[in-house]
Amino acid sequence: MPISVEVGEALAVDAACSDDALTVVLNDGRTVSAPLEWFPRLRAATPEQRKAWEPIGGGIGLHWEAIDEDISVASLLQPERFMRMADERLPSEKARRSRPTPRRKPTRARR
Repeated sequence: MPISVEVGEALAVDAACSDDALTVVLNDGRTVSAPLEWFPRLRAATPEQRKAWEPIGGGIGLHWEAIDEDISVASLLQPERFMRMADERLPSEKARRSRPTPRRKPTRARR
């Protein structure tokens, strides 16, 4: 199935993982690096599994079959739009949790 890629969209041409970072080389010459802490499955993978990536959609993302991990180039370039850390909450979650919880009146046991 053909994949359409927006003109001017950065594509991954190479990737490598160290013990603490994912580094991706883009077709426009940029190199993007992100901490493995952002990707728990990739962090837990063996060095051999980390090396076994393949491009998705002509390079719009990366895929690791053995660990079922997909990472888009867009998420690496703008992580604030695509990712959140485990201890962060979305604004809607923060608002929901900051509202007081309505209290129920205790019910009396029937005799």
